[in-house]
Amino acid sequence: MTIREEMEARERENLSPYASLSENSLGRDVWEPQCDIRPVYQRDRDRILHSKAFRRLKDKTQVFLSPKGDHYRTRLTHVLEVAQNARTIARALRLNEDLTEAIALGHDLGHTPFGHAGERLLNELMPGGFEHNVQSVRIVERLEKGKGLNLTKEVRDGMLNHRESGHPSTLEGKVVRLSDRFAYVNSDIDDAIRAHVMTEEDIPTELREILGFSVRDRLNTLIHDTIINSMGKDDICMSSEVAGAMAGLRKFMFAHVYTNPVAKGEENRAKELLACLFEYYMDHVEEISHTNLDMYRAGEAKERVICDYIAGMTDQYAVARFKEIYVPKQWSDMGD
Repeated sequence: MTIREEMEARERENLSPYASLSENSLGRDVWEPQCDIRPVYQRDRDRILHSKAFRRLKDKTQVFLSPKGDHYRTRLTHVLEVAQNARTIARALRLNEDLTEAIALGHDLGHTPFGHAGERLLNELMPGGFEHNVQSVRIVERLEKGKGLNLTKEVRDGMLNHRESGHPSTLEGKVVRLSDRFAYVNSDIDDAIRAHVMTEEDIPTELREILGFSVRDRLNTLIHDTIINSMGKDDICMSSEVAGAMAGLRKFMFAHVYTNPVAKGEENRAKELLACLFEYYMDHVEEISHTNLDMYRAGEAKERVICDYIAGMTDQYAVARFKEIYVPKQWSDMGD
């Protein structure tokens, strides 16, 4: 018996009857021999962790564009926080932690530069629209390494369905979907307070009395409530009181932070920058990356490969390319 088979046997013995067992995976689109050490979901987690798309998340904005300070969240810190929350819930419910972590680490691979501003811009420009969750799956199925990562169907399903409107097919995917919400709302509160956009006391008292009076307390409440209400069930649930307060907190954040002119003061300029890049590459498609260019030469639509190229950029790279293309060098050197 291999080490992997021993680990699969331990899953059968120890995990919940509602957990997704590695040996029962629906598999990969392209068959490949099993690893003798790692079950399939652990292998998927490792592939995501070692991908270029994952490393680029460290230089992609979460909410605040071009923040001044070292402690604001990026996409990378966000997905790590999601993974931590999700693993805590999955372990308590005896679900598959490897599958949970793989989905969590991969769920935002398709995010654009400049946060949701970039996503909205590409959605306006692309025939058929653009959604970061769909792009995340496209990365692992097609773009990374020029052929994708050949991940299991369960991991890709969780990545695709992590948005609030999604319906993951596994409990592990449902855990990540909730954990994503828990992480971004509370970390965005923390960042907004740091940016002096709001204070803790601005949050309605009735919400704080249910969820807690600090980021730490609110996460503790949300995670505990989810675990307690999901025990022994073939579903991931929250109490109506806590779920309602969470919905109220999200509504408050949309009204006071996500649409706040202080937080979004740079958003229009970011969208204009990406629109200029898109227009430029439509006329100079030969200047996109070799991987994207090969896909265009193989018959992929020009808009599609340019969208892939721009969506994969970090904030800093997008700004650098814009300067190279549109700003005369003697201007960019002024003040040095």
